[in-house]
Amino acid sequence: MSTTAMYELGPKERFFRYFQLEVAALQEQMDKIADFSLVGGERADATDHCLAGIARLANEVKDASQYLPAYDQRTYSETIKALSERFQETRATFQPRARFSFRATRKNPPAISLGDAAEIASVQRLQAPSYQSGSSSAQTPSVTIPSTVPSSNEPRDSGDLSDSDHLIPQNVAIRKPSLSESTTVQISNLIDVHIILPSSASAATPSGLLTNLNRCVVDMSVSTATGKPFAGLALKNIRDSLIVCGHVDGPIHITGIENSAIVVACRQFRMHDCKEVDVYLLCASRPIIEDCSDIRFSPLPESYMLKSEQPIENQWDKVDDFKWLKAEHSPNWGILPPEKRITLRVWRDVVPGGAGIALGDILKETIRPKQ
Repeated sequence: MSTTAMYELGPKERFFRYFQLEVAALQEQMDKIADFSLVGGERADATDHCLAGIARLANEVKDASQYLPAYDQRTYSETIKALSERFQETRATFQPRARFSFRATRKNPPAISLGDAAEIASVQRLQAPSYQSGSSSAQTPSVTIPSTVPSSNEPRDSGDLSDSDHLIPQNVAIRKPSLSESTTVQISNLIDVHIILPSSASAATPSGLLTNLNRCVVDMSVSTATGKPFAGLALKNIRDSLIVCGHVDGPIHITGIENSAIVVACRQFRMHDCKEVDVYLLCASRPIIEDCSDIRFSPLPESYMLKSEQPIENQWDKVDDFKWLKAEHSPNWGILPPEKRITLRVWRDVVPGGAGIALGDILKETIRPKQ
């Protein structure tokens, strides 16, 4: 079996591993509810946050029904039902006990038990870049997360993510917006955040814009791997970050990026005014750089390669520097030596995040150390 066949996972397998991690993360949230103070409504906010996470996961199962077999859908639904029942039991421990009450009997256990999901997630983390981050758990199902936790049925009319309209709890470093009802992806003005776009965000991939990010990890590979790549994508003013762009059917425009790593499969690659950037690239045409320095190129990691892209002639190393017209090789770009490239272990086990893997751990393994 080839390396590509071993490590390339289809949407069903990726969703399965994502689902395992999400269940484990939600259980962890439930276990920590008791640690929040009743003062100021902190415990109520944590409870609502957990409930919204369950609702979001249920919506993502529904969104994934286009490629999930009916049996798998039933399995996931049963697990979510069990998760909801455990949440109700957990919440009941913090509420005044009624003098008389009837307790519903449990019928059939889910095909994937909550315990099994947690155990599998802790031992077998994502086998290909997909979802999840290090130190935090599931997010609310809203597209734009306001300064208070919204209800699961709140209207969603924007695909924008920015610090100006988000409140990030101090112990949370991940956001997984659904974007299932948005028509574009806009991520801006963030520091120290890990963002994962799940498969439900595929409806928002006609265009994308990432601006003003510092020390962030953004993974859009899953949302563009299910047959809906970005039509076009723009990155601007990003520093000390890892951006896994996923798949772009048209051009990607990259401007003002410093000391970062970019992973992308695209038709056209344009880079302007960038320095100290490592690019992991699949490109159907000759990449173009302009006013750049210390740019290193490497082929797209096999774990991000789609089967439909394997026949494409990858021109990742045929770079044209528009500001270097001499016959000799441009000093502004070069080939990233194999021994300095991010390893398969890091792509597979670190970049997706998980228990014990913080945002800083991912950045340490993927971007250049400060000189």
